[in-house]
Amino acid sequence: MAESITIARPYTKAAFETALAQGDLSSWSEFLNLAAAAVVDADMKVALENPALANTKKAQLVIDVCNASQAVSEQAQNFVSLLAENKRLSLLPEVANLFAILKANQEKSVEVSITSAFELGNEQQDKLAQALTAKLSREVTVNVNTDASLIGGVIIHAGDLVVDGSVRGKLGKLAEALNA
Repeated sequence: MAESITIARPYTKAAFETALAQGDLSSWSEFLNLAAAAVVDADMKVALENPALANTKKAQLVIDVCNASQAVSEQAQNFVSLLAENKRLSLLPEVANLFAILKANQEKSVEVSITSAFELGNEQQDKLAQALTAKLSREVTVNVNTDASLIGGVIIHAGDLVVDGSVRGKLGKLAEALNA
């Protein structure tokens, strides 16, 4: 059986191209995140897995939940209906994640997670953000966490890129080299 992310890609591409053509990436992103949250809700899962409920009713359930928070466009409603018709509503979390990646690439932005052994000051955070902006050629949004188990240094996660400059990581590499 194919992985859900593989099945979600064509749906994501269609949603992204529609949103891009409408110039409405943000609204679609919000909608997909909301719909994804709706389908993973325990009560909603029970309803969506009910074989007695028609696919059109399942789609309408998701649309109604989303409509409670924001107005859902006709194209978005059609998207949910298509997913329901193909029994793919459970793919909405993957679609939302893939859409966020495509949106970030389109907007030339990336969310960076920095884990530090010690609290970073604003000046240090700004310097790291500037260096990462230059290195990645993208607008960087920084989230900083502290983890004393790193002993010293930082670990930076930017999409698929991971930079481990922590003392714990260096000690691990040294131990690995000594054991080899």
